[in-house]
Amino acid sequence: MKRLAILLYALFAYLAGLATLVYLLLWIYPWSFLPVTVDSAPLLPLAHSPFAAAALDLGLIALFGLQHSLMVRPGIKRWLDRLPRGTRRATYTFASTLALLLLLLLWQPLPQRLWNFSPSSFAGALALGLYLLGWSVAVIATFMIDHFELFGLHQAYRAWRKLPDPKPTFQERGFYRYLRHPIQAGTILGLWAAPSMSAGHLLLALGFTLYILIGLHFEERDLLRTLGEEYADYRRRVPMLIPFWRRKR
Repeated sequence: MKRLAILLYALFAYLAGLATLVYLLLWIYPWSFLPVTVDSAPLLPLAHSPFAAAALDLGLIALFGLQHSLMVRPGIKRWLDRLPRGTRRATYTFASTLALLLLLLLWQPLPQRLWNFSPSSFAGALALGLYLLGWSVAVIATFMIDHFELFGLHQAYRAWRKLPDPKPTFQERGFYRYLRHPIQAGTILGLWAAPSMSAGHLLLALGFTLYILIGLHFEERDLLRTLGEEYADYRRRVPMLIPFWRRKR
């Protein structure tokens, strides 16, 4: 029963995270059919000035970034290892879902427009194409490594079946032959591809882009420590976020 409870917990965390991510992808773009987006009236009006709104939004981005970053640090990982086998990654997924839900619920829009292209114009159609491309790359890339391992389902399944955990292995396939981090590259593209860019959307895109760049610095350091020379060689050959971009030595 305990192993079954772990599996059901991981499944709940996965479905909750998936639903929240889908809503985020829709919430970022100015779709006319959504009642609430990044630029619409807030669900909970909490700020009465643009400065207060920007401060609260930055705090929400920072909270999301801290949760993502701190929970993968070695010290926190050792503490999470005390949890029942198969629940650590699911707990990370669930905590990330809560942090993201908090951002979606408390986000305070800043409606001032930096640019605003008609959806029927070339610029509007290009923005939509880049938005769909970016998020498609990010989602497809999760399946090129191990989608269900990434979100904690495989760990819970192995615990349920009493199977051993595999050793970390290096994989270079699909998008990963051209980018070291296609999930993050697609996310950045999806964040910035907008036919209508408000000050609030710009703040969101800047904040998440900065978090991604900082997070990748620490992630690459951990990958070098775990995978050694194999990843070091991969890092020399394959660019981080921009395809075919070669960094000069």
